[in-house]
Amino acid sequence: MLMNHRTRSRVDFFTSSEGELMAARHAPAERAARGVTYALGVLGLAFLVAPILVIIPLSFNAESFFSYPMPGVSLRWYEKIAQSDAWRRALRNSLIVGLATTVIATLVGGLAALGLSRLRSRMRAVLVGVLISPMIIPGVIIALALFLFFSPLGLAGNLPGIIVAHTILGIPFVVITLTAALVNFDTNLMRAAASLGAGPITAYRRIMVPLMTPALVSSALFVFVTSFDEFIVTSFLAGPEQYTLPIQMWSGVHDDVTPTILAAATLFILASILLLVSVEVLRRRSERLAGRVGVKA
Repeated sequence: MLMNHRTRSRVDFFTSSEGELMAARHAPAERAARGVTYALGVLGLAFLVAPILVIIPLSFNAESFFSYPMPGVSLRWYEKIAQSDAWRRALRNSLIVGLATTVIATLVGGLAALGLSRLRSRMRAVLVGVLISPMIIPGVIIALALFLFFSPLGLAGNLPGIIVAHTILGIPFVVITLTAALVNFDTNLMRAAASLGAGPITAYRRIMVPLMTPALVSSALFVFVTSFDEFIVTSFLAGPEQYTLPIQMWSGVHDDVTPTILAAATLFILASILLLVSVEVLRRRSERLAGRVGVKA
């Protein structure tokens, strides 16, 4: 037995030594592969971000041309946006449409996601396909269909029609986000609340809504960004008085090409970054809440 123990110890020693030697040989190759992967990732990211980074400094150009080096720095193009009636009207229209769309789409999409989470029949897949179809169908087709459908109803050329159209485009984001969040929701919490005497409305208000708030806010932000940035459908339905910021920017490209467009684009970029950071913060908060609920359960 002593010999067997010694023999086994020697085998284990040589096996571990051989493994360490092989790992040492492969380590430089793995580090090189990892370095190449990181380098390609950085290059790809730079390729995507570089055009955006070029725009931002040019929006502060003191002269009305798009080239480097800049002769000076000025805020005149931001002042022009603030003083222009057309840009102020476009901003007001974008905010009205975006906020109204966010409220309606979040409410309707939230109810739809809640109903889908409780549905177990074959119709669930069909309903999900119908609800998310605006994300799949090309925007030009949706815009033309909405224009032909809204025109007889008097919804073309006014803000209510644009709000309804943007709501149709925003509901899929709410349905997808909340459906994914409801998958991790523990329905035993609702049963426990009911067993303690809480009514359905109280249980939803005191238990489900607080736990789903990060997902609700994230989906609402997605809807707002989608509405604020929407161009194709809006261009079919908007008249001159209903121009939103994307339409106003497109009009400026054709009529008056100045760094004012770059200033507006810079504001778009900053707003998008702020919203994306908010979504990421809410996503992490939602994960922490789900982890706490799981631990308590």
